[in-house]
Order: sequence, then structure tokens, then C-alpha cells
Amino acid sequence: MRQPIRSTRPSRLGRRQLLALAAFGLSARVPMAAASAPVGQLTWGVHVSLAPTWFDPAEMSGAITSFMLLYALHDAMLKPMPDQPMAPSLAEDWSVTEDGLSYEFVLRKGAMFHHGEPVTSDDVKFSFERYRGADHARIKERVSEVEVRDSRRTRFKLKEPWPDFPTFYVSASGAGWVVPRRYVEKVGDAGFKKAPVGAGPYKFVSFTPGVELVLEAFDGYWRKAPRVKRLVFRVIPDELTRLAALKRGEIDIAYSIRGELADDVQHTPGLTLKPTVISAPYHLYFPEQWDLKSPWYHQQIREAASLAIDRAAINQALTLGYSPITGSAFPKDFEFYWQPPPPIYDPEKAKELLASAGYSGGFDAGFYNCDISYANIGEAVLSDLGSVGIRAKLRPLERAAFYKSFSEQKLKNIIQGGFASVGNIATRLETFVVNGGAYAYGSYPDIDALYQQQAVELDRTKRQAILTKVQQLVLEKAIFAPIFQLAFINAVGPRIDESGFGLIKAFPYTAPYEDLTLKGA
Repeated sequence: MRQPIRSTRPSRLGRRQLLALAAFGLSARVPMAAASAPVGQLTWGVHVSLAPTWFDPAEMSGAITSFMLLYALHDAMLKPMPDQPMAPSLAEDWSVTEDGLSYEFVLRKGAMFHHGEPVTSDDVKFSFERYRGADHARIKERVSEVEVRDSRRTRFKLKEPWPDFPTFYVSASGAGWVVPRRYVEKVGDAGFKKAPVGAGPYKFVSFTPGVELVLEAFDGYWRKAPRVKRLVFRVIPDELTRLAALKRGEIDIAYSIRGELADDVQHTPGLTLKPTVISAPYHLYFPEQWDLKSPWYHQQIREAASLAIDRAAINQALTLGYSPITGSAFPKDFEFYWQPPPPIYDPEKAKELLASAGYSGGFDAGFYNCDISYANIGEAVLSDLGSVGIRAKLRPLERAAFYKSFSEQKLKNIIQGGFASVGNIATRLETFVVNGGAYAYGSYPDIDALYQQQAVELDRTKRQAILTKVQQLVLEKAIFAPIFQLAFINAVGPRIDESGFGLIKAFPYTAPYEDLTLKGA
């Protein structure tokens, strides 16, 4: 018999949710009067525990989560903004030579750090050379020299043409986000994470681990002075507690409200649901597919896992049907995307494939590793896998620990992936599929060869053809079992005028922060 989570349509709140809301002093349908919020303050209920490593662009993990804070505290040479995937930011202009071997960036006049010092080319070079986050080795090994031409001009010289340099530099990594050299050298890396100084629209005020981060407006920000004067990011990992806080008026924005609770938001006066489809196709990754002794070495087993997943039911139950079902592990909104056939749900065929691989009775698959924030997806998928004989135990980890363990190749058995980092198909392949990728536990020689071929190809049509072939091979080899491209569902309260959701294409969070407004402010 199916579990309630597998319902094909969202139900109203169940008894557990009603009792929980009652414990918070709330009705499921009638919100209490909003608490008196400080004038000019905007408060979030954040779904993950905030990590100090996210205060430092140099330690960007490859996941989108750190950009939740980078967009407030820091600024980049270029970055995704409304209607512009690479909007000039700290760099007012940039150019590339015809041979593709040199990129030059020109800093805008008047750009300043929070402590009053100007942003200079020396800071740009220092920030790049200091970068040690996701794909740092690949980025740096392709750059032969970073030349400070004057206080505003920085030139990057490449060893060979690399058409994805701007994408990797400005959006798929933290290498193009600029920090103040003299301040970092004075306080050190540890000191910087305790009291970060950036060039973004908001300044650091305080951080209480596990509780909240407080920022205040930086009126000297080059783009505009923020309208909202104080931002408070409150850590509330439990969805019920976030919704309760939103209904009480203790927070203004609740990240990640799903399933029955999201359905409840739609029926609560004063609250508004804000779903955004982001660049995060959730999928299963099988890190042992290169291990001859593992069941996952058999392609039939990986294909069986994919066939076992009832994506439509999971989508409807958890994200109200907002998440597009996909047969790809790559975002449909990315440049060079190839549209694969839709995935199939066929548990009987899955059992046949298991039997053909010698596992007619199924097998114990070990751990199902996931980010704790999306453990409910894991619970649903595990139920489906178990129904065909693939038995695994859910192992949810705090987000920072999950990505750290993933990148250090410490996770085994099954990994539930879902990365919303910015880039294109080539940058995703480089990070997750090809040899040496930050999150690649193995690779295939034919894919590696094709990837290297497209990496230096300047003709866009030829690159498209090569990257299409690579994506087809990824599907044929069943490297991943795609689920859906996540709709990140949030809720906002009655004080919000402009929440920022959806202003930047496929970005999950509220940005640009300087564009957010409160009613009457």
C-alpha cells in the first residue's frame, strides 16, 4: 500500500501537521496578527544551517547555497542579474582578443569595499589567486598569467583558447568575486570568516552559529543604496516551524515550503506562494559504477533504479507539480542543452533488469546520502526503490557537510544530487562527469575525449554538436537517474512588496538584495 506522500494530488494538512501547528498556537487556515517587525528590517526563515565558509568567495563549493550570502556581502566582476546572465558589476567593461587567449576587465570607478577602501586590480588578482573552491585547479591551470595593468585594468592570459573562461570565472565559481587584499592579509582566512568585508550591498554585523546572521545596508554600494536597511537570516531547518514563524509575523520570507504545507500557504490569507524553477535537476548518482565488485557497476542496475522512480507522484506530492520532470541531469535552461526523451516509470521492467543482472531478489544498497534539506525527496525515492528490491537506508547530512563529503569522495552507494550553480552544459560536465571533476568519482574515456575536444572549439555550432553527443552518452551509460528539475517553493508574508524571487533567471533565492522593498517603505 502506498504511503500518503505518494498521493497523486496534494492533500490538505494531515493530523500531524494540524497538531504541530496547534502546538505553535496557529490554525491551519487563519493566520495570527503579524508580530511588530522592526522598521526597515527584512527577516528570512532559512532552510539550512548557515556556514561561515559561505561568507568567503574563495571557498565556494560549487553549490548555489553560498550565493544566497555572496549576493548580499560581496560583488563579482560580472554576475547573473535580471535579464543578463553576465551583467557588468565591479567590472564596467570587459573584452577578449580574437585568438581567445586574453581577457581584460576594467573596474568601474567608485566601487568600494565596506571599510572604505576602493576596489583595485590588485584585489582582483589577489582574489583569483586566493580562490581554492570548486574547480580551482582546472581554472588556474588554464591561466598562464594575471597581469595588473593599472589600478582599474586586469588582464587574464590563457595557455590555450578556452571559450568557457568567462562562465567559470564569473558565475560557475567564486574566482571572480572580489575581496580586499590588505584586509584579508591583516586578519587571515579565519579572521575573514569571522568578520567578512566585501563590496556588496550589505555589511556584516553579527553571526550566531545555528541561530542567525545579521547584515546592514551599505549606502556606498555602486549600483544603488539598498531600500531595506537591515537583513536578518534566521536558521529554521524545520518546515513546520518556518511556516509557523511566517504566520506569526516573526519572519517575512520562508525558504523551501513544500508538499501539504505549500498547499496550506495558498489557502492562508496574507501569505503568497513563490515557486521558482531553478537550475537544479535532482538525480541519483552512483559513485560505485566504476567498481567491479559493486552492483552499481552493472548498467542494468542503474537503469532499474531509474525505472523504479515514480517522478510524477513525487513531484505532485512534494512540489505541487511545479517541478518539470526531466530525463537529464543537466538544467534545461542552460546553453548547449540537449533535450532527452522523457524518463519512464516501469517498476516491472526494473525488476526484470535486476534479475538479468543476477539480482532477482534485489539487494541491500547501503546508504542513500542526501542533503538533509531534501530528505523528503529521498524518502519518496527510497520507497520506490524498495518496491523493486533495491533496499537502502536514508543518510541525511547537513548541507555544508554533505557537499564537503561529496567533493572529497567520501560518500558511497547512492548520492542524491541537486546543484543549482550557474553555468552552461560544458561547465556542469566538467564539474560532475569528466575526469578530475570536483564531484566526479570516475569517468569514461570516450566522454573525456569529446569533452577535451569541445573545450578548445571556438565555433559554437561545432561545440553544440559535440556537447549533444556527450549528453547522449551520459544518458546511454546511465551515469545518473534523473528525477526532476526542482521548483524551489517559498512563501512570503504581507509586509513584502518586492521579494526578489524570479528576478534573476533560475536563481533560487531573493536577489538582487538591493532591489528588495517593503510595503510603505
